[in-house]
Amino acid sequence: MDFIDKELQKYIDDHTTIGPNVLAELDRETYATVMVPRMLSGHLQGRVLTMLCHMIKPKNVLEIGTYTGYSALCLAETLPADGKVVTIDVNEELEDIVRKYIDKSDYTDKIDYRIGDAIDVIPTLDISFDLVFIDADKGNYSSYFEMVLDKMPKGAFIIADNVLWSGKVLDKNRKKLDRDTEAIVTFNKKVHEDVRVENVLFPIRDGLMVLRKI
Repeated sequence: MDFIDKELQKYIDDHTTIGPNVLAELDRETYATVMVPRMLSGHLQGRVLTMLCHMIKPKNVLEIGTYTGYSALCLAETLPADGKVVTIDVNEELEDIVRKYIDKSDYTDKIDYRIGDAIDVIPTLDISFDLVFIDADKGNYSSYFEMVLDKMPKGAFIIADNVLWSGKVLDKNRKKLDRDTEAIVTFNKKVHEDVRVENVLFPIRDGLMVLRKI
């Protein structure tokens, strides 16, 4: 969800560097063939992820929630030759489209795509991650945060998507919150108060929480 005027959003998009052609192709196919295409990171957020990778310079990246693979491709753009994005998603129905666009990209050897429940997969990963992108089931955001933090060195970053949850985080009546909203509110409060990290919440699309391990 975008929280600014559509005309201003178009101006922002028009003044943001265009990514590789494979991203535009994937965007079109996702909107044409996949349910709930708004879950795609999209042009602006994708370029933000790539720009953050340019600045952070990660070697190993973990993505929790692949969807159709758009963000994985953005995260892989800046990696060194021996870098890797491990991306996990429980939805095997999207595997064909994900693998199709990984194969069409320049990052085939840098993306390790795994089908499975991240709660089960993460403990099996014997890798130190410089960057983790969380964009999966909202109910497990707090669990994912705890699971990945020990796999990250000091100075590493976590980015969590959808932390504004269409503005529902402002609902004052906690008794009426749905489970996903409650989970996001809990996550935001948890990480904001956690002394192990420092955080900035960016109002980009549906909200990006950027955390740095200290």
